[in-house]
Amino acid sequence: MGLQISPATRLPMRPVVAIELLDGGGIVGDRYATSRHRHVSLQSTAMISAASERLGSTIDPLLTRRNITVEGDLLPCAPGTRFETNTCVLEVVRRAAPCRLLDDTIGDGAAAAMRGTGGVICRVITSGYITQGDLLGYTPRAD
Repeated sequence: MGLQISPATRLPMRPVVAIELLDGGGIVGDRYATSRHRHVSLQSTAMISAASERLGSTIDPLLTRRNITVEGDLLPCAPGTRFETNTCVLEVVRRAAPCRLLDDTIGDGAAAAMRGTGGVICRVITSGYITQGDLLGYTPRAD
């Protein structure tokens, strides 16, 4: 699992070994820490691979501007889906739109390549910590 934060918009993301999440407040030290619903962004390596294939070159997960990159398949994107670790719970609010900075940092066409595979935006339901290597499970939304 990759963890990244950026203290302000347009500043580069920096990898970290752990993040602290606050219920209703996001990731401590991240640019979206005090936003109303955009607390945490998640993506999977499968999503990055799909976008890399469309772009025709490898996309570095750090350059996608997502907070958490998990190994494996596409993530469920339905609002209300919950992701859980040992200490915290995140809830999907919506699909993540590709960041406008992608074409500048990755190359022309990167934002278009990420469309549909840009991950998900979540809000923090239960405060806690996530560290590299934690398992992230999920529960589909209840209908």
